[in-house]
Amino acid sequence: MRIRSLPLIFVASLLAGSAHAEGEGRYRMEKTDTGLVRLDTVSGEISLCREQEGQIVCRMAADERAAFEKELDLLTKRVEALEKGGVASGTAAKPALPTDEEIDRTMSIMERMMQRFMGIVKNLEDGKEETAPGKDAIPQKT
Repeated sequence: MRIRSLPLIFVASLLAGSAHAEGEGRYRMEKTDTGLVRLDTVSGEISLCREQEGQIVCRMAADERAAFEKELDLLTKRVEALEKGGVASGTAAKPALPTDEEIDRTMSIMERMMQRFMGIVKNLEDGKEETAPGKDAIPQKT
């Protein structure tokens, strides 16, 4: 089958249909005037191939190559941005330590929590019920 200047999408659909009909492997190859067209029947990717020195050498189709290069550029920019952020030196950036005010506030909260907890434990040991801070005990009415 000779294929001449047919759009690659049309060629791909022809090749995909015939590959599945014949039950062949993943790749389907067809001769053209300038070489071969290889279709990946699973992903639909098309490669243009030529025979050179007894070997078949394949290259991605132009539209796939452009998408590949665009993705490569995006990844390159992403790596450069990460390297500028401090990852380039091989050590991860250290997290910022809390300020003295934050430490004092945290310790104050923890101290109050421990005092209340210890008060509950003491009251339980003594057999007393604890009332909530700031609230008076409810008087027993008989």
